[in-house]
Amino acid sequence: MLYSASTVAANGARPGAVDTGVPPVLDLLGIGFGPSNLALAVALREMLPRQAPFRFGFIEKKPGFVWHGNMLLDNSRMQISFLKDLVTMRNPASRYTFINYLHERERLLDFINTRTFYPSRYEFNDYLSWVAADFADTCHYGEEVVAVEPETAGANRGNGGNGALACLRVTSRAADGALTVRRARNVVVSVGGAPSIPDTFVPLRGHARVFHSSNYLESLERLGQSGPVRRVAVIGSGQSAAEIFLDLHGREGNIEVDLVSRAPALKPADDSPFVNEIFNPRYIDYLFSRAPNEREQLLSEFGNTNYAVVDTDLIEAIYEVLYQQKVTGKVRHRLLAGYEARHAEADADGVRLDIARRDDGAHQLQRYDAVILATGYRRELHQSLLAPLAAYLDDAKGFQADRDYRLQMAPGCQAGVFLQGCCEATHGLSDTLLSVLAVRAQEIAAAVLGNGESQGLANVRAAAPEPARSRPSRMAHAGTH
Repeated sequence: MLYSASTVAANGARPGAVDTGVPPVLDLLGIGFGPSNLALAVALREMLPRQAPFRFGFIEKKPGFVWHGNMLLDNSRMQISFLKDLVTMRNPASRYTFINYLHERERLLDFINTRTFYPSRYEFNDYLSWVAADFADTCHYGEEVVAVEPETAGANRGNGGNGALACLRVTSRAADGALTVRRARNVVVSVGGAPSIPDTFVPLRGHARVFHSSNYLESLERLGQSGPVRRVAVIGSGQSAAEIFLDLHGREGNIEVDLVSRAPALKPADDSPFVNEIFNPRYIDYLFSRAPNEREQLLSEFGNTNYAVVDTDLIEAIYEVLYQQKVTGKVRHRLLAGYEARHAEADADGVRLDIARRDDGAHQLQRYDAVILATGYRRELHQSLLAPLAAYLDDAKGFQADRDYRLQMAPGCQAGVFLQGCCEATHGLSDTLLSVLAVRAQEIAAAVLGNGESQGLANVRAAAPEPARSRPSRMAHAGTH
């Protein structure tokens, strides 16, 4: 029987099992249940034999499934083909494809008539939620993982002993403060990114009038409840900044917006076919085999596919808005390209920014009702979460994952730790995007099924297909957020 997080008790015990006070060991526990671990859940279900004794589950801090809920803006579209969904590149016959989702929602013909590869972001979130609903019994929602700690057999290596790391203890905290401990032989960390806050705004972190794009919709709504929002600064040069600018432009109330960009111009994302091949799964093999300095150079060379760039159609839409202002003489918005905010102060009534031109230092003082930081993300959460395991990692590699996304453990350690979405430096720009979800999930699932002689794993190894890492892909890609 396949045991999931819902068919076990709160501590992971099987139904009817004698409660010894010690939770049993799961074969796999995923931290986070966004698209990456959702794709892994699908891969495990489809790769495992029907009655395989393999127990897996997931923990998600949100109360339910949602994908970038605060950026589900009207008219925002995906920047990636629907064919790069959770499964198609691994198993086009899966019932979890986007096409089957459309079929079950009775919209397949209607979608075909739109003649696009790029569904709305709202619709893709609905697709992901549709898949997640089929795995509701595998995920504990509303719990935040607060610790991942070693459980050793024998002496603790971190204290000078040489005990082997047999499994991991994962502690999560619910909204009411209750703690739950689960044990797992393999842990897959997929916690996404943390908002990147420029130094100027760090002292204002948490202020109601200064918020990151990841909290855009709910923070703007909350702020609007305390009074009208008439003037807003959007800080950033990328896709999120452009989308927020246009969203604010289209809202009622004639909101005035300053788009403050360090770049001298809004730059278009390169989504041309040959460049897009860097997002093919086989390119990961190539990049991973390069020396570190070569990888860094390649990542820098192709940075204009994903970072500080905007889809051309959005650039044209913003240009049209600014041009029409010149035609009518009614100026609501400004694009401050080549500027940066060098000082910020906030009170209950607004935010005052000192905005300087980067080339000559000329500055201006401006006051806003809100400042929105579309300034990207940091991908370091896994390091603090896994810090208690540092003594068990291979000293030469640390938190750098192997090709199969597994951290290299010291000799004798049996537990496996896998990373999703934080291996860009070694696995390429596709690592934080949706491009390789399906193939990466297959690679990790195959690696987990071959990780030691855990209960039930030896029986399912032969049934796990080989990873598809070298299979060419012709799907095109443009970065997604």
